[in-house]
Amino acid sequence: MNRPTARDVAELAGVSRAAVSFVFSGRAQGNLSADTQAKIKAAADQLGYRPDEVARSLRKRRSAVIGMLSDEIATSPFAGRMVLGAMEAARARGHQVLLLESRKDPALEAEAVAELRARRVDGIVYAAMSMRSTSVPGALAPERCVLANCVARGPGSYASVVADERGGGRSAVDVLIRAGHRDIALLGGETDDIAASDRARGFGDGLRAAGLKARPEWTVRVGWQIDEGYAGALRVLDTPDPGARPTGIVCANDRVATGVLLAAARLGISVPDELSVVGYDDQDQMADRLVPALTTIALPHHAMGAAAVDLLLDSVATNEDVDPTTRRVLECPVIERASVVAPVR
Repeated sequence: MNRPTARDVAELAGVSRAAVSFVFSGRAQGNLSADTQAKIKAAADQLGYRPDEVARSLRKRRSAVIGMLSDEIATSPFAGRMVLGAMEAARARGHQVLLLESRKDPALEAEAVAELRARRVDGIVYAAMSMRSTSVPGALAPERCVLANCVARGPGSYASVVADERGGGRSAVDVLIRAGHRDIALLGGETDDIAASDRARGFGDGLRAAGLKARPEWTVRVGWQIDEGYAGALRVLDTPDPGARPTGIVCANDRVATGVLLAAARLGISVPDELSVVGYDDQDQMADRLVPALTTIALPHHAMGAAAVDLLLDSVATNEDVDPTTRRVLECPVIERASVVAPVR
């Protein structure tokens, strides 16, 4: 059976071949009515028609493929969201995503960049699964590259899409302040980490705005893991005087918050009745499964993936270079669950 053509679709839909071209080139808006577009798409589905992307790419000198190079995919709990956001945004604009992983290995990264360039992708999203400053491979031209969840270190400048980590840190403490808490601790992440530092600054912003001061003994950098959260929570909670411990804790991430829940259980402290807890990340299969379900700050991985692709494809569509000074900062929304209530004192 011969492959269906645009002419076949036009005949079945009762429209011109040019109208079919408008629909499948993304130019239908403003040129064709919604009813006409729907008829053309229904005819294409009935015939099993798909545009010849190879021929189209040769005519336009574009591949209709975006490369996405990430530091870690298989081992990251957040990779799925960012990749899905990128793929959905690309598909909506007639592109596909070719996904490669470097595993933080410079040799694998160089090989991946060479592979993407050899395939003549229309541009590359260089993505990190945790916010960091990174040395971008020199072979990635800034005019056709957007960074997602990372910023460039060293010479050169690249467009980037990042999360508002500082704003997220403030939102985390604001949740507790709005609930009536005044005795609030911070179990922060690693001291040399960009995200941890920004979240800690946001925590301080929120306290100052409420006329509160951070207590040094309740402001502890513990790391990112459950056992570190557990140990840090014991430091601030293990006291014979209930009035000498915080009523709320902001945590570096949901794993640290899990450690806090375990420490509270060991000490016989009820969460949330005696202690409210706020996490960060809204980690899949964790934050909403804890008891109580965790109030947390969500990282916008899906939105970052989509925004990076859109930024890249905007430049492709206009045949202009990506502006390397562009930096889009996306909000980290609050996900309210059961781990925060008003304090008892």
